[in-house]
Amino acid sequence: MKNTTRRILRTTLATLLALVAGAIVVSSANAQNPELQQRVAEIKQAAAKNKQALASYSWNETITISLKGEQKKQEHFQVRLGPDGKSQKTSLDPPAEAAPPSGGRLKQHIVAKKKEEYSDYANDMKALAQQYVPPDGALLQQAYAQGNITLGPTAGAPNQVQLVVHNYLKPQDSMTLVFDKEQKALVSVEIASYMSDPKDAMTLKVTFSRLPDGTNHVSSVVMDGVSKQLNIATQNSNYQHV
Repeated sequence: MKNTTRRILRTTLATLLALVAGAIVVSSANAQNPELQQRVAEIKQAAAKNKQALASYSWNETITISLKGEQKKQEHFQVRLGPDGKSQKTSLDPPAEAAPPSGGRLKQHIVAKKKEEYSDYANDMKALAQQYVPPDGALLQQAYAQGNITLGPTAGAPNQVQLVVHNYLKPQDSMTLVFDKEQKALVSVEIASYMSDPKDAMTLKVTFSRLPDGTNHVSSVVMDGVSKQLNIATQNSNYQHV
């Protein structure tokens, strides 16, 4: 019994030592890549600076929801950031007229349940997207410390670099950031993630644009809920100082 206990303790200790050694190797590798450290710091600074700058703007947002390739709904909002840094939206659409009921009560119930299901799923997709965009400085720093970021060139764009982040928000997710070294601004973000189940994939493509004062902002977002064949496309425009 004592020998068995000793073997278990030795195995546990060896495992812990291996984990510590791996962490040291990762930390050392990151420390030997000063450019990666610099780019992570620049992205964090740019995100914080742009969020502050956008607080003095309002803009228009158009959201188009499609199911299985067919457009189902389009909404228009005026948006600005509130004191808490979160988006505050005012609808620009006239009140929707209620469609006359069709079919029997059972059919109406089924249609209503389906609409509610897809509406809830779309809201969950939007909520997940907001956790990725803009990139969170603390999560980026954590990924960097854990050795989960790789740095490389962007084909055909010598002024841009590409950072690939793994396990950013969820296990096995990935986020690819394209960053302009000269303008110190994000160009695009692509995310491969999932909803509550890893089999329920969600992809996200984000492009950025610059305002005349240099403020970088999200110009478009395309979300795909793969299992539901649900697509949500967002376009931002008409930025005005408030």
